[in-house]
Amino acid sequence: MSTQRTAARAPTLEDVARAAGVSRATASRVVNGERNVAPDLRERVRAAVAATGYVPNLAARSLVTRRTGSVAIVVSGADPHGPEGDLADATGTLDVADPFFGRVVGGMLRALRARDVDPVLMLAESAADRARVLSALRQGNVDGALLVSTHGDDPLPRLLVEGGFPAVTFARPPDPLPLSFVDVAHRDGARLAADHLVGRGCRDVAAISGPLDVRAAVERLAGFEDAMARHGQAYVPTAAGDFTYHSGVAATERLLAEEPRLDGVFASNDLMALGAVDALHRAGRRVPEDVAVIGFDDSAVGAFARPALTTVRQPIEQMAGEMARILLDELTSSDRRVSSVIFEPTLRVRDSA
Repeated sequence: MSTQRTAARAPTLEDVARAAGVSRATASRVVNGERNVAPDLRERVRAAVAATGYVPNLAARSLVTRRTGSVAIVVSGADPHGPEGDLADATGTLDVADPFFGRVVGGMLRALRARDVDPVLMLAESAADRARVLSALRQGNVDGALLVSTHGDDPLPRLLVEGGFPAVTFARPPDPLPLSFVDVAHRDGARLAADHLVGRGCRDVAAISGPLDVRAAVERLAGFEDAMARHGQAYVPTAAGDFTYHSGVAATERLLAEEPRLDGVFASNDLMALGAVDALHRAGRRVPEDVAVIGFDDSAVGAFARPALTTVRQPIEQMAGEMARILLDELTSSDRRVSSVIFEPTLRVRDSA
């Protein structure tokens, strides 16, 4: 009978510590996600957890650490009901297969899984949605927020700062705020595109920008214009899109009407670049023989397009993973300093330019 009771007993933290050959305190630090444990000890404890089948008591752990082990992934500012919204499908629900958003979330999920943290996906499309996000943080339902904001006048970054909530944003906040962020050097990426087009011999180059209330779009356009000025092209014809394929088509049609001799296009993201390629084909222009086209992002859709898209690569998965690392380190640190990480872009040369 006693043997049956022993077999039925749930594994404890002491069992994990014994199996790993470490102290209970060390096993506890690993299970609770604390960082001040040597890597070899951490791996031994994790192996012991798997071997013993130990399942942490989340309620007890929350009382001790004052953390839930969950963070919110918040997408703010997308319009899920828009006819061409890149983050939504026809039903008005979030489409996580979007080439940009899917990569961001994938990078976050991998980083959170490695630290045994659960994600909670939240949309913030309205004042009521934003209030729910803030309430979840205020009531301790989640420990912090990873924010992907899609428009420049989004009030959520400032609300997070005013509430004193731990948060990290994808891209620099539109206003100066004491808020951690991860971004790419947009101007440097646009310069790579300009240098490549000029190196191919393009002389009449135009740009398709993103919405000019989005900081990344402004930075990419400014970087491209500056680089082209350094190459002697004082004026760059520009049409604004909204980061969607259809806006890339429309912008290219406007640019062709303004500049019939167009021989090079830089689009501020890959979806608009693909729209540009199709618009050029419809106008009887060959890509890249007549017009070279470069995008920005290095998305999978660009790699499999015909012609395959030359693009400025930002390492989105690594950037998203870095967001998670910054947030989780903030949560376990007694010194909550805001920080930033800027990634360097590279040019992925394929067939379109």
